[in-house]
This record gives sequence, structure tokens and C-alpha cells, in this order.
Amino acid sequence: MLNLTYSYRIYPGLDQQAQMLDWLEQCRRVYNYALAERKDWTGSRKCPVNACSIRQEYIIPADTPYPDYYKQQNALTKAKEAIPELKAVHSQVLQDALKRLDKSFKSMQERGFGFPRFKKFGQYRSFVFPQFKSNPLSGFETAVATTRGTRATRCLIKLPKIGAVPINLHRPIPDGFEVKQVRVVFKPSGWYAQLILQADISVPDVMPQGEPIGIDLGLEKFLAVSTGELVERPRFFVDLQSKLRWLQRQLRNKKKGSANYRKIQAKIRKLHEHIYNVRREFHFLTAHKLCDQAGMILAEDLNLKATSRGMLAKHCLDAAWGGFLEILKWVCWKRGVYFARVDPNGTSQTCPQCGAHTGKKELSERVHHCSECGYTTDRDVAAAQVVMQRGAECTAAFLPEVASGRVGSLVAVGQTVILPVEEGCLGTPLKQETPTVRKGSPRSTRAW
Repeated sequence: MLNLTYSYRIYPGLDQQAQMLDWLEQCRRVYNYALAERKDWTGSRKCPVNACSIRQEYIIPADTPYPDYYKQQNALTKAKEAIPELKAVHSQVLQDALKRLDKSFKSMQERGFGFPRFKKFGQYRSFVFPQFKSNPLSGFETAVATTRGTRATRCLIKLPKIGAVPINLHRPIPDGFEVKQVRVVFKPSGWYAQLILQADISVPDVMPQGEPIGIDLGLEKFLAVSTGELVERPRFFVDLQSKLRWLQRQLRNKKKGSANYRKIQAKIRKLHEHIYNVRREFHFLTAHKLCDQAGMILAEDLNLKATSRGMLAKHCLDAAWGGFLEILKWVCWKRGVYFARVDPNGTSQTCPQCGAHTGKKELSERVHHCSECGYTTDRDVAAAQVVMQRGAECTAAFLPEVASGRVGSLVAVGQTVILPVEEGCLGTPLKQETPTVRKGSPRSTRAW
């Protein structure tokens, strides 16, 4: 079973926009009420039975069960009788708000942190229609021109209790896929419909094949390839930080809640969305360019939480290494390129030519020079070559037909790679990425 998510722009009318905004507000109220119910039940169980809590807590009887998803779903039916506004919302849309809260609590229990928070006005920005009896797309019309010079198909999507909404199908639905769910998302640039498509097919895992390349992520250069190529790092957030600071200074001088205050807020949200779109497009273009060069891509398994702290946190978050690696994993799976992560320890302290330990380097030292063999190259390129060698050697250890050959002639046809790597492979673990489909449309978005 293969699931894909395609995102399309929709153009609802004024009445439909008002209705969908009201649905988002009702879902937010249901979410907050359910969260408060669970929080009050948990708080009432913190103090002993013979002592009162220092902080005020609701007194809930001891035999009251925990308000899980199923109990809150049953209570939602009774709440519709007392609150007429809830009847206007589709029943499954309200149930999805409870599912979202239940999923947040389960994620918190797995991770050990991240207690769900109450959502303020405007922070609940999407709702889901979980199932459809038939295809909601209908009424294909003549192709229309887009701002990018291409042709798109304008048709209608029928949403329950909302009606037919024009949708811009900038790319067709793949053959063999059917629409299972539709998520309506409200963004600063407008309304979008994310179609969850499903097909009854199975995709085999991508096997090691072709020429391997290693990549090293950095701040001075966004990307260094083992072939010697260096990719400059665009300053997505830093270049527009002055404009963002100017808008926030204007917002500070406006009366909170006024019309001008909301206008400045809308400009700030659009600017943040523009930064996200430009960064996402750069990541996709870079990922496709890497896939054009090799059949195996090896990257470092970075500790992204540590890099997002400290004096370089703003620049690390602006580069968005974690988002790029997730996009690269998706693009590699889509194009049949093998992708894996290797141990990042010591990649900048090892000579790729002779394997000697060159010692720790300062950040200002950008040239790798080995005193043993005299090999000199860019520091990031040398680290990418070490990453490539680690991943290629570990993969070749399980391929007898190429284990005695050169690293650049790795071929895996009909072979099975056992991962993670066991002992006997230079002690370097190799992590293969599971070919799970990334949620969200992989389309690139042009800059404004």
C-alpha cells in the first residue's frame, strides 16, 4: 500500500471561506476543551487523598475514568445537543480534532516531553475529511495558464457540507491512485487542499548501486560533495531579517486588535511563508541535482538538536539541515537512489587519502593538509570523501562480488544489504533510511 500527498490551491467563495473559518474555530474550541478535561483529570490525581494541593485543582471523584479518545468522542455527541454551533461542523471533522489531541498525548508518552498546549485564536489552521465514498474531484474544464508559464487544469472538488470548490490541478492525479482523505489548510497565501492518495502497490527497497558520493553539510558552504563540488549557502532568513524587523517594529506601534494591527500581522505571516517556500525550493533543487550525479548518496547522521543551540543557532536553523536530509531521503526514494547515513565522528580529523588522524581543527581552518601523505584539499570536501569511504566500505562488506574491488565500482543487483553494520567494518555504523513517503507535496515553490 503506497500513500502520497499532493497539495493543490483551492479558491473558495466568500461564504465558503466564512464557513471554513468557523469550522476551524469550532475545532479549536473542541481541542482546547478536551485538553483541559485531560489536564484537570491528571492534576486531580497528583496530590494524596489526605492532603490538599498547593495549587487549585478541580475535585474529580476517584472513580471517574480517564477521559481518553473514545470517552471524549461519545461526550461530543451529547455536546452537540447543548451547543448548536457544533452541529454545523461535519461530525468526522470534529472527531479528527480529538484524534489530533490523542496523537499528541501518545507522542508525549513515547518521547517523554512535549505536553500539548492550548491553541490560541488563529493557531488551528487545518481540518480533515477522513473518508470519501467516491472521487471528490469532478467537472474538468479547459486548461488555464499559470504564473510559471505552464498549463494547469481547473476543476472542482466537492467537500461535505461546504460544496464544490474550484481547485487548481497543477499536476494530474497519478494513474491507479484514488483519493482517500482531504486536508484543508489555511495559509497566509490562501487556502490549500492536501489530497491523500492511495494505491494498492508495493515498492521494493532501494539497493546499493552505481557510483557513491558523500556529502558534508556546513555553514560557510551549504554542501560539499566528495567529487569536489561546493554549493553556496543562501541566507534565506538572514537576508530578509531587516524587513521582518521593520514589520515587527510597525506592529509594536499599532493598537492590538485593530485593523492596522491585523494587516501588519498578515504581512509578517506572508514573509515567513515566503522564506519557507524559497528554502524548500532550494532543498528540492539541490536534492535532485545530487541524485543526477550518483546511484548512492551517503550523509552524516548529525545531532541536529545540538547544532540548533549556541551562538550559531540562527544560521543552523536557517540552513535547515534536518529538513534538507528529509527531502533528500524522499527524492532518493522517489528516483531509486540509495541513501544512508554514517557515523559523523571524526570526519574532519581523518585524511581521506591515507586514513591518518590529522587532529582537531579550528573552525577558521578551512584547508585540509595531511602531514603524513601531503594530501591537500578543502576541509569540507575531505570530510565528504571520508563519509563516502565509510559508507561505501561498509556497504561493500556485504557484497562479495565487489568487496575486493575499488569503491567506485559498487554494484548491487539482486543482493541484500544487512543493516545496521555489524562488527568488522571499521567500527562505523551505517543507518539505512526506511523508504517511508514524506507527507506533504514534494513540489517546489518559486520565489516571489
